[in-house]
Amino acid sequence: MKRMGMMFRAKANKALDRAEDPRETLDYSYQKQLELLQKVRRGVADVATSRKRLELQLGQLRNQSGKLEEQGRKALALGREDLAREALSRRAALQQQVTDLETQHQTLQSEEEKLTLAAQRLQAKVDAFRTRKETIKATYTAAQAQTRIGEAFSGISEEMGDVGLAIQRAEDKTAQLQARAGAIDELMASGALEDPSGMAKDDIQAELDRLSGGSDVELELQRMKAELAGSSPQQAIESGQSGQPGQSAPQAQPAQQPENPQRSGPDFGKH
Repeated sequence: MKRMGMMFRAKANKALDRAEDPRETLDYSYQKQLELLQKVRRGVADVATSRKRLELQLGQLRNQSGKLEEQGRKALALGREDLAREALSRRAALQQQVTDLETQHQTLQSEEEKLTLAAQRLQAKVDAFRTRKETIKATYTAAQAQTRIGEAFSGISEEMGDVGLAIQRAEDKTAQLQARAGAIDELMASGALEDPSGMAKDDIQAELDRLSGGSDVELELQRMKAELAGSSPQQAIESGQSGQPGQSAPQAQPAQQPENPQRSGPDFGKH
């Protein structure tokens, strides 16, 4: 089971590696960094808001403290020491709150400064990553285009391989049809196959065609012999025609006998 699980994970990893596009991965990483930067910025804004609220509260408490101090002075001026004591007591309580809020304000202000610095650094990293991302994407796209062009020229790409196979099959079928047509022509010429049009050659015409072809061969042979012997091709052809087999020598015409002269002489019949 462990082996099967390992094989399944290996095949799945290989399939994912083939399906993975580095450009999409880079874009996804950049999107995540932008989301993180946005969260940091929202954190800075929240801390700044809290700091501002503390500043408003501090302003109100300080105003109340100043008002109580003024009331205590008036009470003392009027001889109301008890009222002055009460006003100073309330002022002391407010002063404690002001001190606590000032401490929180300093903490928030320090946290705001840290988050602001972190946001600035993260912004710089995101900008640098974006520049590098676009460079890598452009380089990857160019390399992919060069690879496809090289595969197209070499014929090893899948698309060009399919085209090459189609061309090879077409050429094979064409050669097969040509061979079949030539074989049929030879069989029809030899008489092994009959012409369905009913215009097949008879035996006499076939024999005459064969003899004509043989005569052409003999004439060509005589011409070549004449060229080798130094005689003119026309003389060789004439001599070849006179010596071809199957042709009888011209018979000598019999000498013309002179007409018998009529005997001249006395007419013996006449007495």
